[in-house]
Amino acid sequence: MKKWAVAMAAVLLLFSGCSNKEKVKEPEKKHEVVDKVVEKEGQKQEDPYFFPLTGIRSKAAVDGRAVAVMVNNHPKARPQSGLNKADVVYEVLAEGDITRFLAVFQSEKPTNIGPVRSARDYYIELAKGLNALYIAHGWSEEAKEMLEGNYIDNLNGMVYDGTLFKRSSTRKAPHNSYITYDNILKGAEQKHYSMEKSPPAFKFYTEEESKNITGNDAKSVMITYSKSAISDSTYEYDSTLGKYKRFSGGEQTVDLDTKEPVLLDNIFIIEAVHQVIDSYGRRDIDLKSGGKGYLLQKGKVTEVEWKNKNGLIVPMKDGEEIRLVPGKTWVNVVPTNPGLQKSVSFNVN
Repeated sequence: MKKWAVAMAAVLLLFSGCSNKEKVKEPEKKHEVVDKVVEKEGQKQEDPYFFPLTGIRSKAAVDGRAVAVMVNNHPKARPQSGLNKADVVYEVLAEGDITRFLAVFQSEKPTNIGPVRSARDYYIELAKGLNALYIAHGWSEEAKEMLEGNYIDNLNGMVYDGTLFKRSSTRKAPHNSYITYDNILKGAEQKHYSMEKSPPAFKFYTEEESKNITGNDAKSVMITYSKSAISDSTYEYDSTLGKYKRFSGGEQTVDLDTKEPVLLDNIFIIEAVHQVIDSYGRRDIDLKSGGKGYLLQKGKVTEVEWKNKNGLIVPMKDGEEIRLVPGKTWVNVVPTNPGLQKSVSFNVN
């Protein structure tokens, strides 16, 4: 009996040992499964921050004030410097047949920007809606009153020509004024402007959602501003890149210094009421009342409305704000007379 009791104790001890080992292994197996799930989820998880004007994700905080620069679009000013780094570019008629660009920078900071051109009141309003530091060289009477009245934080070449603003020896005035980003920051410091507050954000698709955008095929679009065609532009969708290339005067829009092309993810074309107000052909342009528009994304075009949402021009459909594809956006503003249908033509091939 004593031998039998010892044998039974040994058997029980053996089973107990096996049971303990199984209890240890089970959590290890679960732990391995959890690790795999976390790793898999980690691959899908987006970075926590995004740039407000491009929607591009970032691991680090993306705070910082936008800078809006008036850039010349006269044929003698092409190719320009810095446009390929702009988050958003607004292209609007200044006077005559010439458009001018308001190039807005926040996620990227180009070394050199220009040629810098003079201010108009409606460009100032666009910059104001973005809480941007406004950069120009020169002004109309209306713009001068706004800038000298401190309506918006600004640096103007009329005050800083030869200091913050430099003249290029390879071009003639008024197509030769440039400013570096370092000088913009230097000027902001001199005038005690804060560069901390970020601009309001557009709404964006996720990368996955942007692959499923619907609409009519539009592989290219041509925008006509006048019979002279001096400011007409064309955008062509490159399906390999998934982006739009821009052309002006038959030449692709590239950076003067680096030769890098302007590549865009959203082309937003809107019509607005234009009124000529003086003998120079200067205009008053209504960018507050809203109206018709086209939105091009991923080779597709959708008819939309546009709305001024607290100073931010956004696309709308059925009362809802349409999201943008993460990346860079170009906004073309054409007159209601002749309007979108006569100013804009599409090619589906």
